[in-house]
Amino acid sequence: MGWPVLADGERASLAGWRATLATPSVRGWYVGGAIALPWLFVVLPGVFSAPQLWQQVLGSTLVLLFAAAFLIAAPTAWATPRRGRIWIVLGLFALSFALMPWLGWDVRATWTFVGVVLGVSVIGWRFTWIAIVALGLLAFGIAVATGVDPADAVLNSAIIVSISLMMAAFARTLATLGQLRRTQAQVEVLAADRERSRVARDIHDILGHSLTVITVKAELAGRLIDADPQRAGVEIGEVEALARGALADVRAAVSGFREVNVSAELAAARAALRAAGIELDAPASTDAIDPAHRELAGWVVREGVTNVIRHAGASRCRIRLEHDVVEVADDGVG
Repeated sequence: MGWPVLADGERASLAGWRATLATPSVRGWYVGGAIALPWLFVVLPGVFSAPQLWQQVLGSTLVLLFAAAFLIAAPTAWATPRRGRIWIVLGLFALSFALMPWLGWDVRATWTFVGVVLGVSVIGWRFTWIAIVALGLLAFGIAVATGVDPADAVLNSAIIVSISLMMAAFARTLATLGQLRRTQAQVEVLAADRERSRVARDIHDILGHSLTVITVKAELAGRLIDADPQRAGVEIGEVEALARGALADVRAAVSGFREVNVSAELAAARAALRAAGIELDAPASTDAIDPAHRELAGWVVREGVTNVIRHAGASRCRIRLEHDVVEVADDGVG
């Protein structure tokens, strides 16, 4: 489905933020984040080692506050313009230092969660990669400086960097998928608009000509009905034939509007593959397809190109159209 990340140029709003927090994909983030929280609670023994009960309660409350902030930070970042997302990450990072009176520099155990939020906030791939590596190096440097065994320091930093980068790659994939779906929806809207315009032009041409002729012949029949009833009858017969022909033409135009057309599907495929960064090799015309097979060919092109975009991981796609053959091939794996 993809996460509801605010597109560049969109403005943030309280209503948009509330809507983001309630979307099904964000609920999935809550579930996944909650599954990871037990790894945060490993710091609780350090909190409960405080000598006073109030210190233990306060420390536990701060840990729970950090957990809640972790769960809500990513959706908040998605509902925030790109330039503002880093401040949400920095806020979570700063909150981790509130646990220093209980944990000391062992607060770096919470930085994996900071790195995950950094990775999924869709700030920018290069910046995210550099920031995650810097976070891992900072954790390593602090660990070594505070006397932690170098092997443990390397392991802790490797966990921070690897999990954060994995989530960053996952977020980038979802963001790309979301963009492709938005592009596909836009292409479908544009194709529908073009088709409506075509139908409107066809109906205008059909009815404009037919109704003009019908009007002229009806007026002529009205004038002849007393003077020449036989000729008036002929004119009325022609009016009826013109009306039936116009009705048949309108039905054909509307029927064409509802059917899948291989030409429209090929045009939509070009736009969708271009948006996905896939090079297309296809004929410029669909005239080679047998008219009796054009609707079926349209379905084949639509479904084939959809599978290429969703599953193949391809860089090139080739569409071959012959009399009764449609082939959609790619250089991917699916």
